[in-house]
Amino acid sequence: MSTTAPRPTLAEVARSAGVSSAAASMALNDRPGIAPATRARVLEAARMLGYRRRRSAASLFGVLPTDLGNPYHTDVIAGIEATAEGLGAGVVIAHGRRDSAHLERQLARLLDLEVDGIIAVTTWLPPAALERAGRIVPVTVIGRMQDPVPGTDAVITDDTVGAALAVRHLVEAGHRRLAHVTLSSRPGPAVRRTGFLAEARRLGLEDGVEVIGPDSADAGIDMLLRGLRRGDPGAPTAVFAANDIAAVRVLHRAADLGVAVPGQLSVVGYDSSAVALTVRPHLTSVNQPRQEMGRIAARMVQERREGRVTDSRSIAEPVLRVRDSTGPGPARAARSVDASGEDSGDPSGEGV
Repeated sequence: MSTTAPRPTLAEVARSAGVSSAAASMALNDRPGIAPATRARVLEAARMLGYRRRRSAASLFGVLPTDLGNPYHTDVIAGIEATAEGLGAGVVIAHGRRDSAHLERQLARLLDLEVDGIIAVTTWLPPAALERAGRIVPVTVIGRMQDPVPGTDAVITDDTVGAALAVRHLVEAGHRRLAHVTLSSRPGPAVRRTGFLAEARRLGLEDGVEVIGPDSADAGIDMLLRGLRRGDPGAPTAVFAANDIAAVRVLHRAADLGVAVPGQLSVVGYDSSAVALTVRPHLTSVNQPRQEMGRIAARMVQERREGRVTDSRSIAEPVLRVRDSTGPGPARAARSVDASGEDSGDPSGEGV
């Protein structure tokens, strides 16, 4: 039985030449920034190992999500795939498994595959690793990094606006005591927290808000819900969560403790992902245009391949999707009851 020797990889060429995979790729692709002696060493190592570059006529985009278990990421990837297909490009996905070190290894594997561009659906990669990759292939990051990464493009949502939409919706419904629940201190959730506090302050409610998490978030959620169940006058009657996953955690715990949503507590999530429609009540949530963000990112990679050299940043506008998890707060309920104690909110008595 005959066997075929494994195809030498870019990493093996790099090790043989005593350089990084990034330097080996730059040398093999005749990119600037490599000393002539280093380039010659890499080319000789490739010749000795019998290395051959990928010569497929079709382009190949590498996609690197933090967590394929999060519906946000799968929705974004659907947008990437749709646009890549229209460009005649294939997509290979390298799952990050919510592990920064693993994400960095996956980034190196994508470069070894000689993909034609990388879309990082994650902010967990070190900026230096992204910058190195951007010197080899076009790189677009979907998500908010702490600071822009030179040589890469970015697609983000205006999270300050999104948080303000959630706060205004709850206040207009009559809620005056609000809580923000977050499970992460990363830049995106941090901006949503800041936007929540800023809008509450603008509306004169700074004394009626609290932030729960990211540390001990479960204990904070339980304390809020137990206060509502006891009828504590200072307990928040509405929650804005930093993402749908956190919002669903609130919904589940409220069900466990017998707190009615939205009767006693209104809940707003962020992302408006598929999970928002798989829970009861259906979750009111701030919609990030996830598939459109994926499509924009794929087009950015293609623009780089066609010659654009300046960094680009696209900001998507969020939209609030109102569903069943939010309802009137105490302030609105009080206004809807007349002096006789009868509900006057619907004069016809027929509802809607």
